[in-house]
Amino acid sequence: MKMVSSTDRFKALDACHQQILQYLANLTALLPQLETDSNSEQIRKQVRVIEAYFSHTARQHHAEEEKSVFPPLLLSQDAELVQVVHTLHQDHGWIEQNWLELSPMLRAIAQGEDWVDMAELRHTIEVFVNLCNEHITLEETLIYPHAKEQLAAELAGRAKRLAQ
Repeated sequence: MKMVSSTDRFKALDACHQQILQYLANLTALLPQLETDSNSEQIRKQVRVIEAYFSHTARQHHAEEEKSVFPPLLLSQDAELVQVVHTLHQDHGWIEQNWLELSPMLRAIAQGEDWVDMAELRHTIEVFVNLCNEHITLEETLIYPHAKEQLAAELAGRAKRLAQ
């Protein structure tokens, strides 16, 4: 099994954020079509891809953040930073809860079922998209820069110790 370096891990996390944003945009753009033609095989296929992405990759992304990004930041002496990390952890829970409401509707549409209430779907998608966008913005503007600085300092310390 190949070891993933910490810097590669951040590159992967950053790339995943970009993918999440693209899938959110795709979901938002797809909504008007869902309201008018949810029986289209092309639309069902797009919904299937979006649902699979958020059910697997996005969840794994949050788990990775919980495991490798958040814990070192929680040790910070900066109370505001620690509070933001706790907020992001709570966001993961809200995003998951919202996803548990949204995913069955998307799976039903992907399978050609017709029980989904479109007004409820629209509302749930809007909430999910807003939660994810705000969450990513907070991570990228505050948490990731701190985590990357912390990693750089740790790597510099290791290099210095090895040089001695």
